[in-house]
Amino acid sequence: MNKSHDEIKALVRDTLVRAGSTFRDDKKDAYRRAIAAETNENAKWVLETLLENAEAAEKNQSPLCDDTGIPHMLLEVGRNAVVSGDTLDAIYEGVREGLRKLPGRPMGIMGSDAQRIDQSGGLDPDSAGVEPAPILIRRCADDVLRLHILMFGGGPAIRARTYRVFHKHSVQTVLDEICAWAAEAVALLGCTPCTLAIGVGRSHFEASALMLQAQADGRYGVQSEIEAEITRRVNETDIGPLGLHGKTSVLATFMKVGPQRASGVRIVCLRPACCFEPRIATVEIN
Repeated sequence: MNKSHDEIKALVRDTLVRAGSTFRDDKKDAYRRAIAAETNENAKWVLETLLENAEAAEKNQSPLCDDTGIPHMLLEVGRNAVVSGDTLDAIYEGVREGLRKLPGRPMGIMGSDAQRIDQSGGLDPDSAGVEPAPILIRRCADDVLRLHILMFGGGPAIRARTYRVFHKHSVQTVLDEICAWAAEAVALLGCTPCTLAIGVGRSHFEASALMLQAQADGRYGVQSEIEAEITRRVNETDIGPLGLHGKTSVLATFMKVGPQRASGVRIVCLRPACCFEPRIATVEIN
């Protein structure tokens, strides 16, 4: 039975709050494994404190971080599911209500194109003034409408990179470049341990879309051979939690490789998601 406009709005509102305030169980388990394996006392203290913070945020339904993030959404559409203009309106209304309930940090910039670029238009005092990114839509096998909400912070966006890699007909060449990017980004990020989110596509748009999907689909207890190699190599840099050294600079790597073209380059998008990311929650809205 299809849900009403108000029902969808309420589901999206509560899902955004959950995304901004809650670690998934597999991420909690990843932190526990990292704590158990860590021998650096400073690093262990950071990991324990981050997990305690997450547990307190979940209990109080309060933000995991002061940078509450920009909503990014992935909508999965089943074969017989219907997405109407009213459905999209309800989603956007739910996002606005969720940003007020979380609450999100007021950081939407007002004004003209030029004023939004140079920030001369001033801040919108309303938490809901933070406009979400455009919705990404993909089909799914289940006959549902499933919405993933991710809250993207500013630090990972600053350290992220989307660029071309000359592959030279070698997977290892691409992995070497990714690991070099990741080590540099993780060292500069500060709020580690991070989760590396990577998309490999044919264009900058496709690579970025795959990077977002990698976060929605990734699980901390499941690493492909390529993902495990990237995680291991970056952890060997000894950057550690908050840059204090230690075994866990990266909790996991989530990587999605899309269709490729006959070309000398692969377009790679890498986001070093911070210690609280991916901040994600999922709901079925039909």
